[in-house]
Amino acid sequence: MQESSFLILTALAAGSQHGYGIIRDVEGISGGRVRLQAGTLYTALERLRQDGLIEVEREEIVDSRLRRYYRLTTDGRERLAEEAARLQAHAAAALTRLDLLGGIVP
Repeated sequence: MQESSFLILTALAAGSQHGYGIIRDVEGISGGRVRLQAGTLYTALERLRQDGLIEVEREEIVDSRLRRYYRLTTDGRERLAEEAARLQAHAAAALTRLDLLGGIVP
């Protein structure tokens, strides 16, 4: 899974959000390292929607513009949990090996 998709799903795990909210949340989750541009976000959202991992919860008009709120589907929650567990296992292996080699482990 691409990092941007993982972070978008992570942002939506806390509840439904609209595009700008997701952009801000992803930036916060990543400690400012990942800053999604609108085009990147909406391409990723469409792909995640086609994959059945997210869905549109509702739409509203704000200042004459359509605002869509997205949420995780059950499949999206399961996929995010699987990916988080996979990343955690890889990180644990790396930290174990660093410690074995006398590296610095936080």
